[in-house]
Amino acid sequence: MMNKTDFLLKLKLQKGIGYVKMLQIASKLDTEEIDPIQIDSMDLPLKIRELCLKAYRNDKSDLAVERIKSQCTIISFFDDEYPEQLRQIYQPPLVLFARGDVSLLKQNIVTIVGARLATTYSRQVINQIVPNLINDNIVIASGLAKGVDSFAHQAALKNNGKTIAVVGNGLNHYYPVQNHTLQDEIINKGLLISEYLPDTPPRPFRFPERNRILAGLSQSVIVTEAKEKSGSLITANIALQENRDVYAVPGPITSRLSDGPNKLIEIGASPIINFEIPKERFDNSDHNTLFSD
Repeated sequence: MMNKTDFLLKLKLQKGIGYVKMLQIASKLDTEEIDPIQIDSMDLPLKIRELCLKAYRNDKSDLAVERIKSQCTIISFFDDEYPEQLRQIYQPPLVLFARGDVSLLKQNIVTIVGARLATTYSRQVINQIVPNLINDNIVIASGLAKGVDSFAHQAALKNNGKTIAVVGNGLNHYYPVQNHTLQDEIINKGLLISEYLPDTPPRPFRFPERNRILAGLSQSVIVTEAKEKSGSLITANIALQENRDVYAVPGPITSRLSDGPNKLIEIGASPIINFEIPKERFDNSDHNTLFSD
């Protein structure tokens, strides 16, 4: 017998099983413990059931599972520790790998994103917004990239607040390298999470994928200084689709880095004009929509 979290991890380690197949399989896991008889009776195509059995019986992956467990905390969609906000989104991560304080996933969260080549304007704005959020016991989330992401994490830590970094690589990698010290500080004082196996290297396509997690974790998303076509706008658009509040820091129309926030304001995002974020949206809803039609 095997619990669902361990089984999902073994599926993630199995070649030939990507997210779509894992989602199909996860939707059929209706008992706490999994065994080969249950797998063989699942209402799934034969090839997928064969992959499931192969993953279940793979002794080499047993060693990999134990190694991963020694490196980080593993949270599956079926665990109590899994954040309710994230359950609601389209294609939620089925497994999260974490280092740090996982209880932060259950708190009120605001995500702050923006340009990697941000100016001092973003730093000044963030340094005034973040203390107000922390005073309201709100956790600051971002993506640990250069620029705005780093400003947000640093401001949270500087003001004795809590911060969550969602990275587009495995937890055994430091990316960007210049954030090595910051990443370690976040692990010690906040939380580092990823949906990728710990040894997974950073690749460009993984960063847009992790943006749905940044949007899904939070009640609200703040965008400051971003080009109109950027990862920050992807995060903001996902947030809008998932019924999150989106706030944008307006900027001068002479700057390309204002194109993103100003465009968001044009289509309905709330402009930030006084460093305060309304609190009425911070009510952790208890919905489970992973397998909804």
